Amino acid sequence: SYDRGSTFNVFVGKGQLIAGMDKALVGMCVNERRFVRIPPKLAYGSEGVSGVIPPNAVLHFDVLLIDLWNSEDEVQVQTYFKPEKCPRTVQVSDFVRYHYNGTFLDGTLFDSSHNRMRTYDTYVGIGWLIPGMDQGLLGMCVGEKRLITIPPFLAYGEEGDGKEIPGQASLVFDVVLLDLHNPKDGVAIENQEVPESCERRSQAGDFLRYHYNGTLLDGTLFDSSYSRNRTYDTYVGKGYVIAGMDEGLLGVCTGEKRRIIIPPHLGYGEEGRGKIPGSAVLVFDIHVVDFHNPSDSVGITVNHKPSNCTVLSKKGDYLKYHYNASLLDGTLLDSTHSLGKTYNIVLGSGQVVVGMDMGLQDMCVGERRTVVIPPHLGYGEEGVEGEVPGSAVLVFDIELLELVSGLPEGYMFVWNGEVSPNLFEEIDQNHDGEVLLEEFSEYIQAQVDSGKGKLAPGFDFEMIVKNMFTNQDRDGNGKVTAEEFKLKDQEAKEEHDEL
Repeated sequence: SYDRGSTFNVFVGKGQLIAGMDKALVGMCVNERRFVRIPPKLAYGSEGVSGVIPPNAVLHFDVLLIDLWNSEDEVQVQTYFKPEKCPRTVQVSDFVRYHYNGTFLDGTLFDSSHNRMRTYDTYVGIGWLIPGMDQGLLGMCVGEKRLITIPPFLAYGEEGDGKEIPGQASLVFDVVLLDLHNPKDGVAIENQEVPESCERRSQAGDFLRYHYNGTLLDGTLFDSSYSRNRTYDTYVGKGYVIAGMDEGLLGVCTGEKRRIIIPPHLGYGEEGRGKIPGSAVLVFDIHVVDFHNPSDSVGITVNHKPSNCTVLSKKGDYLKYHYNASLLDGTLLDSTHSLGKTYNIVLGSGQVVVGMDMGLQDMCVGERRTVVIPPHLGYGEEGVEGEVPGSAVLVFDIELLELVSGLPEGYMFVWNGEVSPNLFEEIDQNHDGEVLLEEFSEYIQAQVDSGKGKLAPGFDFEMIVKNMFTNQDRDGNGKVTAEEFKLKDQEAKEEHDEL
């Protein structure tokens, strides 16, 4: 048979062999080798075989059994590893991805997906595979490893495949299942951790910041926001992410952790992308850090208000307050308490982000409130490097400690009483008809010290005075004359900070 390059294939005990060989083969194992001596009466007797075997010849056979099967055999399945968790098994019409080594019964390798470094991807139970493999894959879990032994009549039969697999060959497949899904599958969501307090859930059009680990069904990691030390920031429900993630991120709470399982037709499809193979089911373990909507305004929650709360903060007031600043997930960003001093601003002057200017309005001394500021009213998409992440919602716990009423809008200085009719002459102390910055500054300082005038609180004195002087110095020569000098109510509605 070696000379012919093909095995001898025959049914045993059915008279297809000489009597001695029929007996000698019984009880053999695959890969067993036997030396068989057959006397003439159990071989070709006194006749022999003309030109080949003489009469009354004793025959000697050196037999190596390569394969054996019975027409009543079925597919044999031997599972040698099964994961502890098996939420789903292969059913008819499922699409699977698996690796395999294919051998004959004697252990000879004829094919391997591992050698090609690519899984075998196919539907199960609909005729895309040989019948024995269609049967052998049913009931498998992702991660399961099994040996599937297939008789030839459920494989490639009498003819083989015309290539590596000869006729009448039993096949053994060592299979590990990596992935399975059904074309009818939708997104599956497993809630792992939902905060007790969830005032709002995400909706289409919201902007989310979240961390994630992305794996295949067999646990292979293909991406992680944690490794980049930066959240993934995106709109949801608007096509900015794959369809399955767009769906899976709806209805989440800030701080929620959930697992989103996405079939390939809602992920990266048959082609895959990068480290993601074609037809792969994706598993995302996400942690929602925060979310907001571009239409959101500042949220204000009053935690404590004094019984005497008549004077409310307004634009231009000078405020001193303490705060703790954090992200929505509770991460502390900054605190005036740790610095041991208050934060001091002129409300509405642009000294803080717009959302804080809004959040501090109509507040009385002693009041405590929580102000939630969406990023478009905070530090925007860029954030503050090393301090505030981009697109972050900010939470400020505020206590107002002091309020100094500001001046009317547009004024940097006001009189507390009547204005002198000879104001210019009083300022022009040397009576030379010109007022220099030094004279102007000394006069304003004297009015403030005596209580006759008031400067806008919270600003640098020299800056205010220089600004007032510059507005009066209309020709810009560093001197103010009587003709240039005008009070605020004498202006032709010019938008200047003046007397």
